[in-house]
Amino acid sequence: MAERDASEPPGPAAAAELRNFLSELPAPAAVGHRIVHSGPHLTGHTLIDARVRALLTDVADLAPLHVAPALPVVDAGRELLPDVPHVACFDTVFHKDLPVQARTYAVPERWRAEYGLRRYGFHGLSYSWGLQRTAQALGRPVDDLQVVLVHLGGGCSACAVRNGHSVDTTMGLTPLEGLVMSRRSGSLDPGALLWLQRRHGLSPDELDDALHRHSGLLGLSGTSGDTRDLVRARAEGDAAAALALATFTLSCRRGIASMAASLDRLDALVFTGEIGEDQPEVREEICSALTVLGVQGGLLVPELEDLMRQGLRRIDQAEGGIPVLVVATGETQQIAAETRRVLGM
Repeated sequence: MAERDASEPPGPAAAAELRNFLSELPAPAAVGHRIVHSGPHLTGHTLIDARVRALLTDVADLAPLHVAPALPVVDAGRELLPDVPHVACFDTVFHKDLPVQARTYAVPERWRAEYGLRRYGFHGLSYSWGLQRTAQALGRPVDDLQVVLVHLGGGCSACAVRNGHSVDTTMGLTPLEGLVMSRRSGSLDPGALLWLQRRHGLSPDELDDALHRHSGLLGLSGTSGDTRDLVRARAEGDAAAALALATFTLSCRRGIASMAASLDRLDALVFTGEIGEDQPEVREEICSALTVLGVQGGLLVPELEDLMRQGLRRIDQAEGGIPVLVVATGETQQIAAETRRVLGM
């Protein structure tokens, strides 16, 4: 019925912004909240009560860019709409049944048992939506598909889906692991972090800030974490932008190939997320160098407006290669679907 996008992360003004928005609308029947990390105690989308709210605070440091800013909105919503059910929809739930070998880190047993160190995986709401659309596009049931889904946006990850279930993904305990991202580093030799602390005296807070906010495409290019800016800069001869894009697309290919290792076959490669939707140069550079998986370049370039209207497009040339699809990101729609499901609506 209406939407309002804020340019800044939620903060103390969240309640006032939400109040103003709600004043323009009929009272909602329910509220769905995207919460990136569920932590170890919540394994499904769920109603938010006092217990769940306390558990969300407990896991906020595992996804500091996401959960901490979401909580003021949860609190404001519950305060402004106390008689309306509020549902937490988690990005981790899609990966809750990861095989034990895929979710386990090779670290001491105490770290795993006492500290709960394990891999969770993220972007699950996007993957849930993208998987359903892919099944529709290919005319096959979800439980008969083996696909690699790639969410490329501010955060980036890849996921292997076998017969409707996530069996591997590139993100881990936190949304910092895996592919190179807009401002996040992705995977890094843990020895490098120890060396930076010991040799150069960097504190945990300095490492946290650098790896979450000043690395990735921004750190490589020195100018921007936006692939659109970097494609333009590369065309103008910017060597740092060229390096950033080359490193990024190689990281994506590595991630896709590693996910394919958890499948028996590859029925489709699916792109979603802002970069996945709207950056044909990135898609082409990824796919044209993935011939080892049967993926081919020469991809079609749908108009973004058409993609948004139709929701998905098959973009490969359909000449014997692996199907390549683009799915318009549907996290908001998936939150609505999961909220209705939790409430039996």
